[in-house]
Amino acid sequence: MDPAPRRTPSFDAESEAYSLFRRGVALLRERHPAQAAMLLGQALRLEPGRNSIREALGRAEYALGRYDAAAQHFAAVAGDAPDSDYARYALGRCLLHLGRREEGQGQLRLAHALRPQSDVYRAALDELD
Repeated sequence: MDPAPRRTPSFDAESEAYSLFRRGVALLRERHPAQAAMLLGQALRLEPGRNSIREALGRAEYALGRYDAAAQHFAAVAGDAPDSDYARYALGRCLLHLGRREEGQGQLRLAHALRPQSDVYRAALDELD
């Protein structure tokens, strides 16, 4: 008996993962992070390598106070895209919440170095001084 054919993941406008992602991001904008995390988690299971999903899920987890889970998502994005200033910033904020000040400050410095014009990144660093 031949195994069932494997479905090739897709992230185009008609895909289930993209639909879940869009709905999850909309829920984040509407300040419903728990519902957003549920949908984004489903999307990530369908498309495990998508940084856009990881970042949105990290934002939802952060909003829920799940800093360790959020840090894992942002670290994965930063690992795939080392020049992602937002992933570095968000990872830094998570690490600070987890009591890992030195690591968090290092990530915030990287974010600021990648986007020196950001007032948000500068302010985050200034808070630590």
